[in-house]
Amino acid sequence: MKKLATTKKVVGSLAIAGTAAAVAGLGTFGTFSDSTAPLNTTVASGTVDINLAQPSGAFAVPVTTTGFVPGDSLSRAVNLSNNGDTALTSVSLASTATAASILTTDTVNGLQLSVKSCSVPYTQGGTSTAATYTCSGTEKTVISGPAVSTNILNGLNSVNAGGVDYLVFSVSLPAGADNTFQGKSATLSLVFSGTQRTGTAH
Repeated sequence: MKKLATTKKVVGSLAIAGTAAAVAGLGTFGTFSDSTAPLNTTVASGTVDINLAQPSGAFAVPVTTTGFVPGDSLSRAVNLSNNGDTALTSVSLASTATAASILTTDTVNGLQLSVKSCSVPYTQGGTSTAATYTCSGTEKTVISGPAVSTNILNGLNSVNAGGVDYLVFSVSLPAGADNTFQGKSATLSLVFSGTQRTGTAH
């Protein structure tokens, strides 16, 4: 009777050990895998860089003039270039006055601003107090209106990377300015701004 009881205990112990081995074996599988060679993608951001420079031999900019009377004008040449590697959607010109006076608040008889462009560099003549500019190529008026304004400049080469525009800006006092314009002064600040092109898929 004692031997029989001993045998039952041994069998029971083996059954428990076998169950543990079966559970442990449930997480074991064979796995095949593969991967491709690396596909490298490099992204470099573009640069927006527009610059304003004076042509070689040009009369000084900025310029200060006195004794302006109705009918007078002042002109200077500048080169506007896109030195970045990104095309632009637009180029704008903002002209502001550092201090308001009737010269800049009267949009009809006050100071007027015009910007012209030439397909080739302008030929400069005259003197520093009476500069003249001649276009031997195709000339067009880019903007014309009150001296204090913000305008989009259409048809410029500088919207393209590496593009250059040959410009002449002129500030004039209309003949219609009366005695109320005497003894006034104005300082204008002209800033060209470039806006990047619209984002696209690459």
